Amino acid sequence: QVQLVESGGGLAQPGGSLRLSCAASGFTFSRYDMTWARQAPGKGLEWVSGIYSDGSGTYYADSMKGRFTISRDNAKNTVYLQMNSLKPEDTALYYCAKAPPGTGWAADYWGQGTQVTVSS
Repeated sequence: QVQLVESGGGLAQPGGSLRLSCAASGFTFSRYDMTWARQAPGKGLEWVSGIYSDGSGTYYADSMKGRFTISRDNAKNTVYLQMNSLKPEDTALYYCAKAPPGTGWAADYWGQGTQVTVSS
């Protein structure tokens, strides 16, 4: 069955960095766009970033541009989110999801999430 397992979350100081990973299994990873989203305490789900199935295109929410970098390794069935210059407002539960190509990041399966806390 489809599995998406996020890891790499934790506590970071403002201005620090974290690298999230999402290991995929149970489907043909290289055929799907992948996306990251987050949910802060008491707030709704916020789209963060997406990457095309072949890695040819990457996209970010405006508040993440220049700070976050999404990448993928299709040989390892893994998608990454490098987060730099972290801010307290980046504190959230971060999810990865798979999306059929051409659906505008409309995810059809989500992982369980990894917690990111940015605090001094």
